[in-house]
Amino acid sequence: MTSSSYTPEVKGQGPRATVQRLGGYLAAMVMPNIGAFIAWGLITALFIPTGWTPNETLAELVGPMISILLPVLIGYTGGRLVHGQRGAVVGAVATMGLVVGADVPMILGAMIIGPLTAYVLKLFDGLVEDRIRPGFEMLVDNFSAGIIGAAMAIGGVYGIGPVVEWLTKQAGSGVDWLVGKDLLPLTSVLVEPAKVLFLNNAINHGVFGPLGIAEAADKGKSILFMIESNPGPGLGLLLAFMLFGPRPLRPSAPAAIIVQFLGGIHEIYFPYVLMKPKLILAMIAGGAAGVGTFVITGAGLVATPSPGSIFAYLAVTPKGGHFGVILGVVIAAAVTFAVASALLGFGRGEPAADALGPDEETVRPDEETVVHPAEEKAVHTDEALDKPAKQEV
Repeated sequence: MTSSSYTPEVKGQGPRATVQRLGGYLAAMVMPNIGAFIAWGLITALFIPTGWTPNETLAELVGPMISILLPVLIGYTGGRLVHGQRGAVVGAVATMGLVVGADVPMILGAMIIGPLTAYVLKLFDGLVEDRIRPGFEMLVDNFSAGIIGAAMAIGGVYGIGPVVEWLTKQAGSGVDWLVGKDLLPLTSVLVEPAKVLFLNNAINHGVFGPLGIAEAADKGKSILFMIESNPGPGLGLLLAFMLFGPRPLRPSAPAAIIVQFLGGIHEIYFPYVLMKPKLILAMIAGGAAGVGTFVITGAGLVATPSPGSIFAYLAVTPKGGHFGVILGVVIAAAVTFAVASALLGFGRGEPAADALGPDEETVRPDEETVVHPAEEKAVHTDEALDKPAKQEV
């Protein structure tokens, strides 16, 4: 399977590496199609009966896009990752077997059957390679793709589709139970540590996205779009680093805030947490506070805000829902900032900028080499001793 460019390259063979690879593949299936998800979200936010500009004719786009277009695009992309264009075609064909008659959007099913069908075709192509008589290559290629695609589509109707539909409904029931018991904030205990391991795209687009789409199609909005993508915790963490973090890192925080909060690239703050793992407690606290606020205010979005920028959040907020969304982001940022600042000791343990000790390293502005202050002083002394000798010559 082709590696993903949406997550860092994974090295190693352990369980963590395996999960990261899986997350990379899930992200690689969804991220190229984010434009289609945004288009669906905008059409939904604008034209459904409760939208900004209700339009009965244009609102008819919402159902076919979520139930057919988006799953087929996912299946197509997943097949392409496995076996190029041939895999993409059979992946799309097989996905149609899932969406026919399904009561829920088959995003999860498309992530399974698209790559699976392409892999079956890849195995077949490997078996018949160099065994086809000259002149029959196109015939075998076309009919093998057609037969395998049709067979997998039929299998999707009677096999994979019902299983995925049952799993989706069970997962939705579990989320409803958490919401009913006011326990949804507890998901942050699992989500926030997984995010800093670069599993954010896998969590958002592989788990919460499909469940949120199903809920939004039924209720017009979903809180599940906001659990992982909230830009508030990242903002709070970076503000704490800017004011109380290690002094060499403080100048980098403002630029990181722009990229994370305005640009929606959450990965930029992950290294800050990884270098001080105790700060994961701040991320969990902020994430839980934000989700709790969303639950209390009844906030929700109509589509996945991707990237997780504050602008994307506001763009997919349903009419009349901005107060709860903005409040949840602000509270998440404030709680994360407070906890992270405390864990950083409010900067009390950091030396003053002009109080570098003899063992601390500095970087000369005109060089890339790292020089100790004591060594730098010795260099200047040697240069001073060389000057009279040069003048005498």
